[in-house]
Amino acid sequence: MPVNTDKQGTSYSLPRPYEVSREAVAEFALATNAKADYHFETEAATALGYLDVVAPTTFSVIIAQKSEAAYISDPESGIDFSKVVHGSEQFSITRPIVAGDSLDATTHVDGVRASGSNAMITTRTEITDAAEQPVVTVTSTIVVRGDGE
Repeated sequence: MPVNTDKQGTSYSLPRPYEVSREAVAEFALATNAKADYHFETEAATALGYLDVVAPTTFSVIIAQKSEAAYISDPESGIDFSKVVHGSEQFSITRPIVAGDSLDATTHVDGVRASGSNAMITTRTEITDAAEQPVVTVTSTIVVRGDGE
């Protein structure tokens, strides 16, 4: 297993907050076929009590993957991205993401284990707002294929 198991227990953070824009919300909504008016129209979102347009529930994957990239691209991780296969993704949502949010993310490497010649890696990314309040937790599992796979 080429992946460095000593990285289990480490954390990686975004270098700066992710600023959620109306454009990013609309683009993600279109890409995921989310058609609700509150993803595109501020008036529809404010009528529901939100400050601005509401991101689709899986929008947080954009932020989580930016944070996870710091771990995956760390030369000490031993991860060859060309051998990475997505395993699973889970979202625990505390509150919806809305345009105007300034979000921080910290990825925790919760598990690194061998499975045959492959490595199974579980990360947990905690996304918080500018007040350091929880917004979403994204738990992800990736498989790093071993040699000959």
